[in-house]
Amino acid sequence: MKPQDSIRGVLVRELRALQRELEAYGEEDAIWEVPAGIRNSAGTLALHLTGNLLSFVGAILGDTNYVRDRPAEFSLRDVPRAELILEIQRTVKVVDETLNGLPDRKLSQPFPLDFGGIRVSTLDFLIHLSTHLAFHVGQIDYHRRLVTGERESVGPIAVPELASVQAAD
Repeated sequence: MKPQDSIRGVLVRELRALQRELEAYGEEDAIWEVPAGIRNSAGTLALHLTGNLLSFVGAILGDTNYVRDRPAEFSLRDVPRAELILEIQRTVKVVDETLNGLPDRKLSQPFPLDFGGIRVSTLDFLIHLSTHLAFHVGQIDYHRRLVTGERESVGPIAVPELASVQAAD
């Protein structure tokens, strides 16, 4: 298995967990609540995560022509859950197609953008994107439990799902 296949599997798994988290909110309005001590709502984080991946994986690595509006990710409110879920599904498709077609040689090359003058390999940046996504999905899980009072997990670490993503190829 190629490294990009493993990263693709993790990103798709986490995006599916993100969708399950949003679906688990009983009241749609709760997705946008910002309780004391919390900086961002689940809706804001969902917009941020899809924008992030559509930009860095889709536009930069996959030439999708996606144009990111990062300020909107943090300023939009009350986007319907159905629209958030469609954006997650769109992101799954873009991530899956882009990383499935990514040539092996590209992983050792520098990621096309630098960050504060620092360049890292494309593989290292994809690992960063994976951990960034998982971190925020965990925040959304905490947010959901906090605002709904529910204690149940949505099964965010569905390891068998990773194997099914790889087997589907």
